[in-house]
Amino acid sequence: MTARILIVDDEPDILHAFERMLTSEGHDTQRALSADEALELLDRTSFDLVMTDLTMPRVDGFELLARMRRRGDDTPTLVVSGTGTVESAVRALRLGALDFVEKPVHRDRLMLTVQSALRYGQLQEPNRAATDAAGAAETGYQRALIGRSAPLQRLLALVARVAPSEGRVLITGENGTGKELVAAAVHAGSPRSDGPFVKVNCGAVARDLVESELFGHEKGAFTGAISARKGRFELAHEGTLLLDEIGDMPMPMQVKLLRVLQEGQLERVGGGRTLKVDVRVLAATNRDLPAMVRAGEFREDLYYRLNVVTLHVPALRERREDLAPLLTHFTAPGRKGHGLAFTPEALQTLSQYDFPGNVRELENLVERLAILHPNEIISAAVLRDMLLTTHDSHKRPRDALYQSGKTLRQLLHELERAIMVEAIAVHGNSKGAAAQALGTERSHFYKKCRHYGIRENET
Repeated sequence: MTARILIVDDEPDILHAFERMLTSEGHDTQRALSADEALELLDRTSFDLVMTDLTMPRVDGFELLARMRRRGDDTPTLVVSGTGTVESAVRALRLGALDFVEKPVHRDRLMLTVQSALRYGQLQEPNRAATDAAGAAETGYQRALIGRSAPLQRLLALVARVAPSEGRVLITGENGTGKELVAAAVHAGSPRSDGPFVKVNCGAVARDLVESELFGHEKGAFTGAISARKGRFELAHEGTLLLDEIGDMPMPMQVKLLRVLQEGQLERVGGGRTLKVDVRVLAATNRDLPAMVRAGEFREDLYYRLNVVTLHVPALRERREDLAPLLTHFTAPGRKGHGLAFTPEALQTLSQYDFPGNVRELENLVERLAILHPNEIISAAVLRDMLLTTHDSHKRPRDALYQSGKTLRQLLHELERAIMVEAIAVHGNSKGAAAQALGTERSHFYKKCRHYGIRENET
């Protein structure tokens, strides 16, 4: 990736050294000996990146950052300074700098930081275009639906067409692909964007409480109902309701949901008053609903009520070219992975990995690396070791299943625990997804996790 880079420093020798490093990588550079000169150049020319010192006469690097932001100039900016204090770094990042690199800086470290900043700047344009197409302000979902791949761009284009309508949308895709973010995009691009966006995970609610969760209840409707409570449909009135994991909804509730979708009316549990609700319903699932319909596990009429338009979110292995922009996002200032960089060999290793947990697994991996290797350049060897540790550390070899001195019950418990830990790791550290993959009730799975002492950071 080559770019136009503005270097700002009051020391000519340093300017020359940085210029030599950058031009050797094919970048087009321009130099400025002061912040004032830099601002004049920014008025006349567009740059892909600004690299600036902090300590300069008259106008320092902090003021340069502040003036750029006041003028609406969002050119990605790196601070490369000998003033390597925590206070200086924090202040520069708050003023909009992407990263802070302390002098003297190693050439490889600088080049990786520059490439990361350039990728971050490059991925902003497609996201802004998607925002404009959807007619929505830039929000959290916009920043998270990151990538330039053809599958993702097709999805964003379809979101832009679907969002302004009132049609119901079924969002499909594997765990960890970002189905909830797509639902948020549909809401943000709709005429209901000023209304509430309410989410409910149908698989995480106990079966006997699903009706109360969706439709609310009156005081005394059941044991523990000490006061009246609005359900998710009422809370989403004049807004959007996302029914996540719709495939996990119990069959009796599917009948009641169908009636609400048809009539726009509901009754709270224990109440006799009919309430009208104006809600756009979106549904999401990682399950094969047509197959469930054929097996009699999901109502066909409800399926067609929900599936006016289908938005399929591609798996990460189907859009590998988005790995670099996603890594840039997860290692940007303010993110848990900030400070990490990757060697070209490590990036190649990542590009060959299938990510069964998709974007969620990638984010989890970056966070682990940031904890265990803070502010390091991650090599392919470190990355391979991390991936192997994640998926193989809890596997027990066939000839080691039996251990003398332990009862069958103890051995079975250890094996069950190891399988649960591995399943959680494979599914992007999501206990809910692991429970579903193993075909067990989530509440039962969570209870077993507590029993076995399975912690989040163990997986």
